[in-house]
Amino acid sequence: MLNLYTQADSNIRKTWAYLFFFALMVIGLGWFISFLLETQVIVWVAVIFAVLINFFAYWYSDKIVLKMSGAKPIEKSDNPELYRILENLSITAGLPMPKLYIINEPQPNAFATGRDPKHGVIAVTTGLLEKLEKAEIEGVLAHELAHIGNRDVLLSTIIVILVGMVVIMTDFFFRASLGGGRNSSGKLAVVMIVISLVLMILAPLFAQIMKMAISRKREFLADSSGALLTRYPDGLARALEKIASDPNSMTRANDATAHMYISNPFRGGDKMSKLHKLFMTHPPVEERIKALRG
Repeated sequence: MLNLYTQADSNIRKTWAYLFFFALMVIGLGWFISFLLETQVIVWVAVIFAVLINFFAYWYSDKIVLKMSGAKPIEKSDNPELYRILENLSITAGLPMPKLYIINEPQPNAFATGRDPKHGVIAVTTGLLEKLEKAEIEGVLAHELAHIGNRDVLLSTIIVILVGMVVIMTDFFFRASLGGGRNSSGKLAVVMIVISLVLMILAPLFAQIMKMAISRKREFLADSSGALLTRYPDGLARALEKIASDPNSMTRANDATAHMYISNPFRGGDKMSKLHKLFMTHPPVEERIKALRG
């Protein structure tokens, strides 16, 4: 049975497992290229690359995600009411007050990030502040605060960076294989083609693994934890109804960051690309609302 403590322990273990798996994959790829090209240089470059990526993923992934989302920090004087709501919820939850960020987007939505509760950040859209009532905003903030408390945010944010690196590596080797076939020696061209094919297969598999790691159960747990914090489940239920029915799309959301939002930021289910569907990690809103209203 999941609770905040078991979920936090599980997420910390998964985070280190993913960092280890990614380093192993990069070093293994470097060793493979070194073996085929009969040089040790590539494998040492891969080791340094893996260490640097893991270092930046742990310490700077939250800043990268905030930058990707176009989120801007605010002070208490910028929105005293929003600040006070989050401050009261943080005291009730026994967590440090997260930093507040605003995303200039018409769609009501929100996400949390940060490597631990002391460095927690909650970002909300301007659409959320304009279209939701106070009790509904409180429900959303409580939900995101629960994600910080159970360490969902560390795992979610790091996976954004790791999946992004796999996509970049796939694109690099694919382009290199096209150029290598014309300009490089036959052996190098074959190596690039083989690696690009392997990564093209690995990238969607890695995305699928991410989908399994970012379990849909975490959303139900954050919903129930948020409802306990506010003692008013209908506030979050009404917020989810408004968020899901809003027709606006989020221009700054992408496949790498979509799983972090309280609700899927993409619109147009029938027109949704296969890649979008692959990255879907949210349970149906109807099921979440039904669970909140018991």
